[in-house]
Amino acid sequence: MIRLSVAQAVTRFLAAQHSERDGVERPFFGGLFGIFGHGNVAGLGQALAVNGDLPYHLARNEQAMVHTAAAYARASNRLATLACTTSIGPGATNMVTGAAGATINRLPVLLLPGDIFSTRVASPVLQELEDPRSYDVSVNDCFKPVSRYWDRINRPEQLPSALLAAMRVLTDPVETGAVTLALPQDVQAEGFDWPEELFGRRVWHIPRPRPEQAVLERAAALVKGSARPLIVAGGGVIYSEAGEALLAFADKHGIPVAETQAGKGALPYGHPLAVGAVGATGTTAANTLAREADLIIGVGTRYSDFTTASRSLFPASAAVVNLNVAAFDAGKLTGLPLVADARAGLADLTLACEGWSTSEAYRSRVGELNRDWNAAVDAAYALDSSPVLPQPAVIGAVNAAAGDDGVVVCAAGSMPGDLHKLWRPSGPGSYHVEYGYSCMGYEIAGGLGVKMARPDREVFVMVGDGSYLMMAQELVTAVAEGVKLTVVLVDNAGFASIGRLSESVGAERLGTSYAYRGGGRYDGGPLPVDLAANAASLGAVVLRAETVDDLRKALETARASSDTTVVYVRTDPMVDSPSSEAWWDVPVAEDSAGHGAYLEAKREQH
Repeated sequence: MIRLSVAQAVTRFLAAQHSERDGVERPFFGGLFGIFGHGNVAGLGQALAVNGDLPYHLARNEQAMVHTAAAYARASNRLATLACTTSIGPGATNMVTGAAGATINRLPVLLLPGDIFSTRVASPVLQELEDPRSYDVSVNDCFKPVSRYWDRINRPEQLPSALLAAMRVLTDPVETGAVTLALPQDVQAEGFDWPEELFGRRVWHIPRPRPEQAVLERAAALVKGSARPLIVAGGGVIYSEAGEALLAFADKHGIPVAETQAGKGALPYGHPLAVGAVGATGTTAANTLAREADLIIGVGTRYSDFTTASRSLFPASAAVVNLNVAAFDAGKLTGLPLVADARAGLADLTLACEGWSTSEAYRSRVGELNRDWNAAVDAAYALDSSPVLPQPAVIGAVNAAAGDDGVVVCAAGSMPGDLHKLWRPSGPGSYHVEYGYSCMGYEIAGGLGVKMARPDREVFVMVGDGSYLMMAQELVTAVAEGVKLTVVLVDNAGFASIGRLSESVGAERLGTSYAYRGGGRYDGGPLPVDLAANAASLGAVVLRAETVDDLRKALETARASSDTTVVYVRTDPMVDSPSSEAWWDVPVAEDSAGHGAYLEAKREQH
């Protein structure tokens, strides 16, 4: 037996956890982010100071550190993550948004919020909710709906089973998401005699389940019976490291590959069967093929409304095969559920379809559609209207600077849609856009997590002024930790995406521009806000660009530097990227001019 406080037992246990897939082992926790308050400083704070079992990192915002952990997990293909601790109260509830994002995106993060006293002797204590229905309720109960596993440790004896349950969920590719262990502040500091075996090295095997033979044969029959199949590659392709298996399947059978936001980069740009983004923010090549398809083969996708263009893109007559490790996702769109790991399932499906391929005419059509879209992207990248640049031209310059080893990070606003359509990925891991929760503020915090997980890659964070103003402070964390980022701060003086959307629903761009109120509609002229100066005040090196040539030079300088650098550029929110020719369902009021068109579009849903 070994005597430790509960908090010391937690950190020692976490340090001993490893994951293994395909015979490769790695520590599961790369460290612990935390902001200390009275609810965790005497527990986890003291444990980290005394034992040093895990690397500790100081964040500046509780929501941000969960984003960092989620990005770290995604960049690690869900084989590793970070833990996060806060005090009880606002520090804890600040993590709820990050927890929701992690769970929606199926990414493992471990949250360790402090909690009220389990003894209740001093109740009500500072930051206690005081729910009259039960003295056992605290603000940490808010984590229940956004966590895949939730527990409160009211006694030391409860800790071992809770820790093991947490690891079971975190390392399960089907069940994974946010895991919350609420730790009452008195229990954290309580000493207890633990069995030494609790802290022994544990290796959690990440399986590659293979498809059931009977279902595999049915799936192969659907593939071989199709004339115009289309693969929709989702995040599961990336997390399963199934890029080569996807390439082999597509090449051997002549099937074009479209990509969701999470799956973008599954095939590198330039492959003749890579038709790019699909759905509401897709390419015209992918969306045309989707409308004409007689078979949709979803691989590792959860079919968000952006992917399906709100269920208006894929023909009702098309058959659907869903290869997914999660039966919940494999059953969507009433498709044939091929439940398996993406890499293992693709390998088996390739063999099962031996001797079959699409026609030369179909592959020629894929090439023609690709050429048309690539010409449209080339034209968008060549736009120039200095000193206020079009956003597509900015994306083109960053894409060129990223090269083969770069990773682009983004999350919300108009940029994710433009990136999905326009970015030319070098391969898996080169594109990191959070679009399951589309959480403003994810960008810089997420970039930090990507760089911590992949220090060998150059990380380019693209963030709009709206997201920057919501959560810029992790620039300080990047500077303090010596984690180099290149942040491209795109200032279009407002919310470009919602501005465009507001016009289509009759909201007339209300509340979407950053300006003085003026006559009542924020039309009184630009605000004297200098975001570049703000970034400099947070410790970043700042470069300003007014022309495309300025931007290219600034990106070259930033890439060569070892310091976190912010490249500030103003853009024109009125310049659109090439149209996806697809729809997204957002209700339109009955008395708005666009209501008739909205009802017409809804007729295509099925």
